[in-house]
Amino acid sequence: MSTTASDPLAALGALPGVPDAVDSVRKAVDRVYGHRVMRRRSNEVTAEAALRGSRGSAALAGADWNLEEVRRRTDFSGEDEARTVGAALRLTAEAGQLLSIWRQSPLRVLARLHLVAAGGAAPDDAVGRPRLAGEPVDEPLIETPLPGADEVAGRLEGLSRLIIAGSAAPALVTAAVVHGELLALRPFGSHNGLVARTAERIVLIGSGLDPKSICPAEVGHAEQGRAAYVAAFEGYTAGTPEGMAAWITHCGRSVELGVRESTAVCEALQRGAA
Repeated sequence: MSTTASDPLAALGALPGVPDAVDSVRKAVDRVYGHRVMRRRSNEVTAEAALRGSRGSAALAGADWNLEEVRRRTDFSGEDEARTVGAALRLTAEAGQLLSIWRQSPLRVLARLHLVAAGGAAPDDAVGRPRLAGEPVDEPLIETPLPGADEVAGRLEGLSRLIIAGSAAPALVTAAVVHGELLALRPFGSHNGLVARTAERIVLIGSGLDPKSICPAEVGHAEQGRAAYVAAFEGYTAGTPEGMAAWITHCGRSVELGVRESTAVCEALQRGAA
């Protein structure tokens, strides 16, 4: 597919700094997939990556728990932070089940993700559908102007068409754009950040870059910090080549930090310490 207006995502892959980020991510992912532990215990690495990714996504949403607390807790129905962590865990568990549907109907997947995240915490008629005009949005981390309901509907449809049509763009670019667009739109009344980061995960898995889901970008987003996440996202919303490149590069660094986390898990399993 050529880098033309018919494939706008592919053009982003040529922005300054983006090819280097794409290459760096690919090399990092290849290294962890080549780890000797992955030949025998990849399921354990996947499970640990899911837990750590969930913790990272919840931290960005305001529930910055340590990993052992997330591992220990069984009841997530209490205070707001517990419900946020529970939502992140449910979304991570759901992500791998939705790959085939994502390629055919991304909007159905997004509706399902919001339903899973809400877990009965929102009014029934507001769950699993884009917000209507005048409906509030609870997303304290992101403070950019909120698009109107009509704009949300149009841009969601455009995003869906791009995903279904496919692109020559690297997986990192597509994942970053899906993540950034969902953050910018905040299409649901709640849990938009959690849903956006899960959608990024789905793209990275489904593209073949991270088929075993062992490179949790959410870990890297959290490690770089909320301020850096917001600053990079503001580059996306600015829409300039420099801003878009900065957001894609930030997402690439997040994947690399997720790789580093899973490499440490592999090393611990090899030593018999995990």
